[in-house]
Amino acid sequence: MRNRWLVAGQLFLAAAFLLHPQSSGAAATQSPSWAANPPSRALLPEDAGDLFLARGEFVEAIDAYSRAPYDAATLNKIGVAWHHLSAVSQARMNYERALSLRPNFPEALNNLGATYFAQKQYGQAIRLYRRALQLSPDSAVTAANLGTAWFAEGKSGRGLEAYRNALSMDPTVFDLDSPQIINGPITDEDRARQDYCIAELFAQMGSQDRALDYLRKAFAAGFKDRRHLAQDPAFATLRTTADYASLTGEFRLQ
Repeated sequence: MRNRWLVAGQLFLAAAFLLHPQSSGAAATQSPSWAANPPSRALLPEDAGDLFLARGEFVEAIDAYSRAPYDAATLNKIGVAWHHLSAVSQARMNYERALSLRPNFPEALNNLGATYFAQKQYGQAIRLYRRALQLSPDSAVTAANLGTAWFAEGKSGRGLEAYRNALSMDPTVFDLDSPQIINGPITDEDRARQDYCIAELFAQMGSQDRALDYLRKAFAAGFKDRRHLAQDPAFATLRTTADYASLTGEFRLQ
């Protein structure tokens, strides 16, 4: 199980990602059929909280975590649960408490950055994401969040570079689709631009199928710039394929 628990708000990403440390107790090892039932009272509070959080029962998760030991990891998870409930101020308070106990806690730094991003304080978000990435340089999630914040600042070159870095670490980083993700406010135009940028990166990496997937998402969100698409060198090879012709024909972009 990857160390990702997700985010709030977003401009070019369909979601920004929050993080928490990987669970290692009973909650991480229970069978799916058992996990479908309410957690046993015999579970440790943090394990019960992890189950509730994974199931999207955020109020119950907060209650369980509040009975767990008062440490940075638990406070970060409480923040994540509040974040899911769109209670950004409560989330921020808990991330800050976690950082007061462990100042160099990359997951909490990432998540604190997400609260500033949600309130359009992009410069502060960038500062926190960069600090988190220095402490955890292999975090594709934090690199992706940093790219989104750069785009929001209007610095697309830096945004694309951060996205490229994220994809080099984890090609699936933009594919998260689970209760761990909070979809933030985003216009169709911004979503289309985000997906088009990711399609370009996949095409440049030689992953034509993934590039087609994200072009489809961009078209579905309203991308209509035929001239730019026809001249974009990133798609030179892709434009020669039958799949590309079929896709653009489906959306009347030929």
